[in-house]
Amino acid sequence: MVFSSLLFMFRFLPAVLILYYLAPRKIRNLVLFAFSLFFYAWGEPKYVFLMLFSITMDYTVGRLISRAKEQQDMKKAKRFLMVSIFMNVGILAFFKYADFIIGSINGAFGTGIPLLGIPLPIGISFFTFQTMSYTIDVYKGATKAQRSWINYGTYVSMFPQLIAGPIVQYKTIARQMRDRRENTDDFVAGINRFMIGVGKKVLLANNIGKLWDTISAMPAGEIPVAMAWLGIFAYAFQIYFDFSGYSDMAIGLGKMFGFHFLENFNYPYISKSITEFWRRWHISLSSWFREYIYIPLGGNRKGALKQVRNILIVWGVTGVWHGASWNFVMWGLYYGIFLLLEKFVWGKYLEKLPAFVRMCYSMFIVLIGWVIFAFDSLGNGTAYIRALFGGYGQGFINSETIYLFYNNAVLLVILFAGATMLPAKLAGRLMERLKGHEWVCVCIKAVFYGAIFFVSVAYLVDATYNPFLYFRF
Repeated sequence: MVFSSLLFMFRFLPAVLILYYLAPRKIRNLVLFAFSLFFYAWGEPKYVFLMLFSITMDYTVGRLISRAKEQQDMKKAKRFLMVSIFMNVGILAFFKYADFIIGSINGAFGTGIPLLGIPLPIGISFFTFQTMSYTIDVYKGATKAQRSWINYGTYVSMFPQLIAGPIVQYKTIARQMRDRRENTDDFVAGINRFMIGVGKKVLLANNIGKLWDTISAMPAGEIPVAMAWLGIFAYAFQIYFDFSGYSDMAIGLGKMFGFHFLENFNYPYISKSITEFWRRWHISLSSWFREYIYIPLGGNRKGALKQVRNILIVWGVTGVWHGASWNFVMWGLYYGIFLLLEKFVWGKYLEKLPAFVRMCYSMFIVLIGWVIFAFDSLGNGTAYIRALFGGYGQGFINSETIYLFYNNAVLLVILFAGATMLPAKLAGRLMERLKGHEWVCVCIKAVFYGAIFFVSVAYLVDATYNPFLYFRF
């Protein structure tokens, strides 16, 4: 079940909201927990037991770490923490990377070990990182161990952010788990944010995704330069509006239930460096790796060589986190190298260039990175990069490129504008001019959000194309 579906919006969500708000406050977490398990079971019922095992394991380990610390036995506490990390990484490695490891061994040594063919549990990368961050924070003293299994289970399985993030660290919502107070303003803001997310996903990401599918399905050797660039811009917009749309929906849903999740995107395509890009893209993931891997490895505190090592480790793991394929490893290391170059080689010179030049530099690197990311086969990705630079002699443009561009010209203008702060600034100016006319502002907002939602639903009624890119992560 995906958020951008009629089933979710008109059956599941109304049912959970009605029962949640009818329930006494003291059992609202139980209601949310039960519906979240049902939501997860809709996609793969048997993996609910895997999630329940993960919840119970880390809940128990958190309590044991807390007790060991009360007894001032840090060695025992550390052993419990190691059990949690080993089990979580082991579960993730088995379900997500077993076939990748076996396939790599077969390719390297010519063996014929059969693949396991295990279906990937939905959202396993997200909820595994959440449970690990909880036990680590309990050990570090950054948060107290949760005493209620129901409350902890609600945190791990909460359907608004379960399948696509943002990755929510327990310490950021610990107080909200026990004494949040839902209110009308948050509920309305949550509905509006959810509608914006639906519009991003359904009207923008889905439609530009069709253009990418058309171009990427062509043999790379037959694609002229302009078409190749049009295609990778389409993919860049698809993945941004798909993922940021889901983050908007998750944040909006959280507000409906009284939770305040941290932002996950901050206009990444206006970045003026790759370092800035990763402060703006998938913020919760970048923050997780920085706090739980980069800093524990020593960060930048132990000399330049170890800092280089730490950055490459973090970005190698970042690539692997996204998928069990060598292209993701290369994608992670690709960004690690550019971050190192900005830090140690040309970062100080980059800052002296005009802002527009820096934005073009950043976007160019990001687009090449998306090619590596988009193709599971390194060979296909390399072939597409070759097409970007005219390596097949197909010329710069052809009639089909012009046709595809004109068919998507209006959408592309909307996407370019939507990826910047321009719409927010224009809306802010309009609201400023209408200051003192609150009812006019309310009506304009209601019409705007309502129109987005109505058109999105109308699109979904007949739509057969509604992919979700981050399910595989």
